[in-house]
Amino acid sequence: MATTITLILGDGIGREVSEAAQQVIEAVGVDINWEIQEAGADIMNRYNKALPRETVESIVKNKIALKGPTATPIGSGFKSVNVGLRKTLDLYANFRRAKTVNGIPSRYQRCRSNCSS
Repeated sequence: MATTITLILGDGIGREVSEAAQQVIEAVGVDINWEIQEAGADIMNRYNKALPRETVESIVKNKIALKGPTATPIGSGFKSVNVGLRKTLDLYANFRRAKTVNGIPSRYQRCRSNCSS
């Protein structure tokens, strides 16, 4: 049975990044029904806001979303899509896993045992 995931394409390069991520996920054979939604500066003229109610409702309904990058024009008075999503959905953490690869210079040392110190 397919899992329905809200896909927010984003704007600018966000659309290209989102479509590439979608292709990668589909290439591994996961059965997904993508529910395409909009957010970002490109849709301001249509909705008069960067984060339409329909987009948030889709995320709440599906309980999962993949969001491409969105623009936040400085000084134009509209709120960031990221901040809007965090406040509306009570999100408080952005966790990105990282891996250090031997032989490639890194800002951090590789942790091999007691990593909490």
